[in-house]
This record gives sequence, C-alpha cells and structure tokens, in this order.
Amino acid sequence: MRNLGSIGNSGRLSTDQENEDGEITKLAISTLEAREEEIERKKMEVKEKLELQLGRAEEETRRLAQIWEELEVLGDPMKKEVAAVRKKIDMANRDLKPLGQSCQKKEKEYKEALEAFNEKNKEKTQLTATLMELLTESERHRTKKLEELSKNVEYIDY
Repeated sequence: MRNLGSIGNSGRLSTDQENEDGEITKLAISTLEAREEEIERKKMEVKEKLELQLGRAEEETRRLAQIWEELEVLGDPMKKEVAAVRKKIDMANRDLKPLGQSCQKKEKEYKEALEAFNEKNKEKTQLTATLMELLTESERHRTKKLEELSKNVEYIDY
C-alpha cells in the first residue's frame, strides 16, 4: 500500500498513523482476549471445584441418610424431626441443580451483553475521536480562510 500522507482538509489520518492505530487496537484486543481467557480458565477451575464439592455433599447426604435410617431402627425419639430435616435436605439438593444451570445461563448472557457493551463503547470512542479530528480540521480550515479573506479585504482597503 502506498503512503498517501496527510490528505489536505479531509481530516483523514495518514496511512502510517492508521497502521499504528491498528496495531495498538490489535494489541489492546489481544490483551483483552488474553485476560478473558484467563478469567474463563479460572472460572472453569472454580466450577470444577464446586461440582466436586457438590458431588461430595450429595454423597455425604446419602451417607448421612443411611446412618439416620440405622439410628431410627434403634428407636430414636426424634424420628419425625430427623425425617423432616432429611426431606428438606433432599429437596434442597434437587433445587440446587436447576439453580446451578440457571446461574450458568445467566453468566453466559451477562458475558455476551458485556462484550456487546464494550464493542459499542469502543465504537463510540472511535467515532468521538474522529468527530474531534473533523471539528479541529474544520476550524483550522475556516480560520485559514478567514485570514485569507481578511488579507484580501485589507488589500482592497489600500
């Protein structure tokens, strides 16, 4: 690609500056992607640990239920209370699974919404910078034109 340099009053950047801006943008994107990958990796580690702990909790719940049944055979005076608590524990375990799935779905939706927000915010920032460049160039052009007209008027006055 040939280097066009600055192109007069149109407000466009030079090709070298565009390339530099592109490289900065690519670097920022790759840094962001690396951070996102690290966050995702850590998130997966936490999820794996959580699933492992949930599995252990379920196994312990089953084990405790078996122990309670054996204790009930011994004629535990709190048999009804124990049964009620065990039933509540079982219900809580059943409720945990759909809640976990709901959390995962909402996390995914949040991540997608955050990515869309960041993209639009980046686009807005770039457009704002372009607007500022255009306004500056326009002001420069008008000032120069006014100076020329002023000189012409002064020349005519003499």
